[in-house]
Amino acid sequence: MPGLSGRMSTVIKAKVSHLLDRAEDPAETLDYSYEKQLEQLQNVKRGIADIVTAKKRLQLQETSVKEQTSKLDEQARQAMAAGREDLARAALERKHLAEGEMQSLDQQVTQLEDQQRKLIDSEQKLQAKVEAFRTKKEVIKAQYSAAEAQVQISAAATGVGEEMADVGLAMQRALEKTEDMKARADAVSELEAAGTFEDITQLGPAQDDIDRQLEQLGRSNAVDEDLAKLKAELGQGTKSAPELDPGARLEETRP
Repeated sequence: MPGLSGRMSTVIKAKVSHLLDRAEDPAETLDYSYEKQLEQLQNVKRGIADIVTAKKRLQLQETSVKEQTSKLDEQARQAMAAGREDLARAALERKHLAEGEMQSLDQQVTQLEDQQRKLIDSEQKLQAKVEAFRTKKEVIKAQYSAAEAQVQISAAATGVGEEMADVGLAMQRALEKTEDMKARADAVSELEAAGTFEDITQLGPAQDDIDRQLEQLGRSNAVDEDLAKLKAELGQGTKSAPELDPGARLEETRP
């Protein structure tokens, strides 16, 4: 399925790009770029040093060949003065070979000097670019640090950051628990005021409504039995007193 694989590839690339963007530190990136430019500058300087070294070596060879040329010219003169034309010819032939070698060395030295001048010019331009980049790098780093600090301050002040969001959630949960506990406390106080709760210091094991009804019924039956016994005892042991005349009662009350 080409379409599905293409979409998966796009999603993966987007995820990786997002992760890299979050992990990327502009300050580290700028410092790394500056270090790479310094390495290039050092490579150019080493190249200049190598060219100067090679030029000096060729110049030493050129000086040696020049001295040899002068020596061969003197030897040819001496041979001719001694009547040895053959030796003079041989000396002059070597002299011409040495002069050809010296000319070749001189050309090589000239080429190296041209390369040296070009590298020095490039090194100066690169040095100026590196210095400009370093200055700009520090400015960008300072601006980024200031912006980052501003974001952190604003996030802390407005509670936008992840940590502040966690703190807000914790505070919200604490408020919810506090309100729930207050509601429970008010409910307990209301039930207590209504007499719903019995004194646990005076009661035994908790009783339900059926147990209480049965217990009340038992007490009522016992009271009825005791009342019946009391009536029976009073009816057997005493007689009813005769009713007195109202006038007699009045006389008895007079002093």
